[in-house]
Amino acid sequence: MIGQVSEIFESMQGEGIYLGERQIFVRLFGCNLDCSFCDTRFFRFKQYQPQELVTELLSFGDTYHSVSFTGGEPLLQKDFLKETLKLSRSAGFKNYLETNGTLPDELSEVIDLVDIVSMDFKLPSSTGEGDLWQKHRRFLEVSSARDVFVKAVINQSTVEEDILRAIEVITTVNPTVVLVLQPDSRVESALLKKKIDNFKGICTRNNIITCVIPQVHKIVGVK
Repeated sequence: MIGQVSEIFESMQGEGIYLGERQIFVRLFGCNLDCSFCDTRFFRFKQYQPQELVTELLSFGDTYHSVSFTGGEPLLQKDFLKETLKLSRSAGFKNYLETNGTLPDELSEVIDLVDIVSMDFKLPSSTGEGDLWQKHRRFLEVSSARDVFVKAVINQSTVEEDILRAIEVITTVNPTVVLVLQPDSRVESALLKKKIDNFKGICTRNNIITCVIPQVHKIVGVK
């Protein structure tokens, strides 16, 4: 079994509620979306067998919070990911999955091997990708078997209707989930700050646990 891996590196987690934790990052090649704000571009990859990849993970040592399997979208390589997650867990690592939240069937085949799910809500007005709510709903249902939180990028085109839809999904599927509002790292404006403050207020009034966390790794200048 062969997987396509763009890069493996160690750094701190720069997004979400595990901000600042030291992780080993495994960036799998390819994505099924093309979001307007995406900052990841793929030009090359290296092929790995699962055991070969885990052997490389072991060379980093054991001082890390977890291994972040990210992308792109790691669930596109579901079979390779599943075998790698098995070996990673057997080697003593905690498995952290960063995902765009659109492949619930693939997630259902690996969820028992995942410890933490960092899931995106791809808001239509933010991404330009159209309506993905049914996929997100099913994905959150599956991932709620584990420690899961949700991130949503907020940019100048994000509309309140999408925030209300996100609230509805969380409320009906798993009201304990934390929703992270993530400002678009390409934009700095008073208008965006005002918009995010308004969205956070809407979430709070609807009893959604919400926090605003930017992409801190970009602010402090680490990978």
